[in-house]
Amino acid sequence: MAWIATIAAVGLALWLRHAADATLPSGFPFLTFFPAVILVSVLLGARYGAVAAALGGVLSWYYFIPPAYTFKLDAGSLAAMGFYALVVVTDVLIIHWLQRANGYLAAERERNAALAHTRALLFDELQHRVSNNLQAVAGLLALQRRRVTDPQAAATLAEASQRVALIGRISRRLYDSDENGRDLAAFLTALLDDVVEANGRSDIARRVDCPPDLKLSTEQALPVALVVAESIANAIEHGLPDHRAPAIAIEVLADGREIQISVVDNGGTLPPDFTVEATDSLGLSIATMLARQTGGSYAVTGGIETRACLVLPQASGGHPAPPPIGKGSDDR
Repeated sequence: MAWIATIAAVGLALWLRHAADATLPSGFPFLTFFPAVILVSVLLGARYGAVAAALGGVLSWYYFIPPAYTFKLDAGSLAAMGFYALVVVTDVLIIHWLQRANGYLAAERERNAALAHTRALLFDELQHRVSNNLQAVAGLLALQRRRVTDPQAAATLAEASQRVALIGRISRRLYDSDENGRDLAAFLTALLDDVVEANGRSDIARRVDCPPDLKLSTEQALPVALVVAESIANAIEHGLPDHRAPAIAIEVLADGREIQISVVDNGGTLPPDFTVEATDSLGLSIATMLARQTGGSYAVTGGIETRACLVLPQASGGHPAPPPIGKGSDDR
């Protein structure tokens, strides 16, 4: 088919040159053969382009270089054929080099795509292994708790086991292999479901209100996940046990400079003078420390509803965090 197409292109060029012969001035024997050579070279390759160039040169020499219908070689015909050869060889070589460069580029793109796919698979496998290892650590802490007779030590180990297990459950969602950031609405929805399910509560109504297309940077993913998870777990443990219609909502506001993430429950059990700084809660101390790592702040307010609010810069980045400000039970 390629050979047929090559001969057809040269034949069409010959027919067009014959058709235009009466309207063209002398000195244009190769006018229609140049496009034929270029077209064949682009579509079929340099080999077929060279054949088209050779056929076009022979036909032009025979039909259109005076004296016509002969292969007489004189100074004029020799100059014309030399000019034709120079042009078509240049055209064919340039097209060949461009096609080869495009081939190398296509091969490199395929190789890069394969490497990116392999990287994504390795990243997912790493996250899977990290999650499994964290779950194993949580199991070991739970086993160790059963051997401890001191109630306070047992409670501390149980709390640590729950936190490590939760991090293991959400670790695969914390990082994105393409580093484009996490979709915040989907991230918070999955996080809320994970924490509620981990606490064995199926009776809690859940809601996430978040602006669309809002992203969470890779640097912010872990501290935000831990602070929000701690707030949800704290609401479940201390805010909702006796409520007839327990509900937890995550509300997100963004103004271009800051992101405000609020975990709201309808427990309303905080005392009027409650502040995060005054509590001895280890969980709230951890949340405060992690909020500072993002360059933001964390506060809990009460009333008809209890609201744990994390404020962080919308751009990625943060500041070094100070050590935890206190230890104790996770009381609100």
